Amino acid sequence: MRAFMDKDFLLQSDTAKTLYHEHAAKMPIIDYHCHINPQEIMENVRFENITRAWLGGDHYKWRQMRTVGVSEEFITGNAPDREKFQKFCETMPLLIGNPIYHWSHLELRRYFDCDLVINGENAEAIWTLTGEKLKQDSFRARGIIAQSNVKAIGTTDDPVDDLEWHRALLEDPTNDVIVAPTMRPDKAINIDKPGFAAYIAKLADVSDVNIGTVEKLKAALLTRIALFDALGCRASDHGLGYVTYRRGDARMVEDIFQKGLAGEAVTEAEAEIFKTELMLFFGGEFARLGWVMQIHYGAQRNCNTAMLERLGPDTGFDAISTRDSGEAIVGFLDALAKTGRLPKTVLYSLNPNDNALLGTIIGCYQGDGVGKMQHGSAWWFNDTKRGMEEQMLMLASLGALGTFIGMLTDSRSFLSYPRHEYFRRILCNLIGDLVENGEYPWDKKALGALVEDISYRNAVRYFGFDLPL
Repeated sequence: MRAFMDKDFLLQSDTAKTLYHEHAAKMPIIDYHCHINPQEIMENVRFENITRAWLGGDHYKWRQMRTVGVSEEFITGNAPDREKFQKFCETMPLLIGNPIYHWSHLELRRYFDCDLVINGENAEAIWTLTGEKLKQDSFRARGIIAQSNVKAIGTTDDPVDDLEWHRALLEDPTNDVIVAPTMRPDKAINIDKPGFAAYIAKLADVSDVNIGTVEKLKAALLTRIALFDALGCRASDHGLGYVTYRRGDARMVEDIFQKGLAGEAVTEAEAEIFKTELMLFFGGEFARLGWVMQIHYGAQRNCNTAMLERLGPDTGFDAISTRDSGEAIVGFLDALAKTGRLPKTVLYSLNPNDNALLGTIIGCYQGDGVGKMQHGSAWWFNDTKRGMEEQMLMLASLGALGTFIGMLTDSRSFLSYPRHEYFRRILCNLIGDLVENGEYPWDKKALGALVEDISYRNAVRYFGFDLPL
């Protein structure tokens, strides 16, 4: 029996151990997609206790606490932080096989040098130990980033955001980490969602453009794209329930937009026409600027409407959608490619059944740089051990694993960077199995470079960060 989470955790062969310890482990982190608040980085926030640092805003952990029957009072309610942490610890022994069990123990060990098993009995000792550590400056936001060897962070930002904290970070001589905004223009295309007209009015205000037509909408968005670009943006991100590709002529698109501006309901077909027009516009502009277009799709959002009304969105009540997007993805990418306006693109599906689909689609549009089209890392419900293995094995089978841009946290927590370690251990074990099985030759130099590229260098090159390779 192996010890619990020892130094060779998840590494099942000598090859895997060598690749991880001598290569992957030493590489810096490029966290190119997350939901960290740049204001907290600029202000170098200090976390009052482990509940604030670990559980605040983390709907992964909230969801698992609900699964084992914890009352909402101890999750998002007004219970004292110490009691919330106790409830969280008490759930952990039930999470065998869940990545949260592994992530949480990695975080406890890497940051707090604590190898206690997380459970109800150890909660007080963990609370006290972490509380003392969190008083140190090295556990403020920037200290955690430095401890984690993070070199670049891609936040998630709305086009109407003023990006004042990104500007401040760029001008701060004490900040040595790239904190790049990422444009998330979902509200500008979601003409079928409540609040669309009010959002367009806000966009008009911040862009100083009177948005009365589709062309004026695009002009307003161009002013925001220019601001993002000036402040170091290297990517967009689009959270879509499903990918749409339904064309309409200019008059039709204009009529649909006017309905949206008037607060009138639009049909699903009308919404798809409008979204397609805007997404094609974005794709062309991002290609012009050399940005990466990230598309996350396949989520059923806010499934529990009662809890949506109580807590709002992004609180742990989403699920996988099985709606097919394959033909629409091809239509969308092909429309951009045939006009020479296809940007570097990362496709993430929340449905793991799409792994082969995406693996074959991206192969149709490669070129203009190694790995131009990317099958994004296993996302959200899929960033489990098995989910990561399946995504990488399919990418290896249908494409080129060596061009993969690797892991991201997709997290709101500064303590989530050990997820990169979790990924790298799984990666090295997967490659180790192929070598040990005689499916790839043992070439330490080539294999070491491969895992270093996937862990770090491929992302630096792909997003164009000014960092050493």
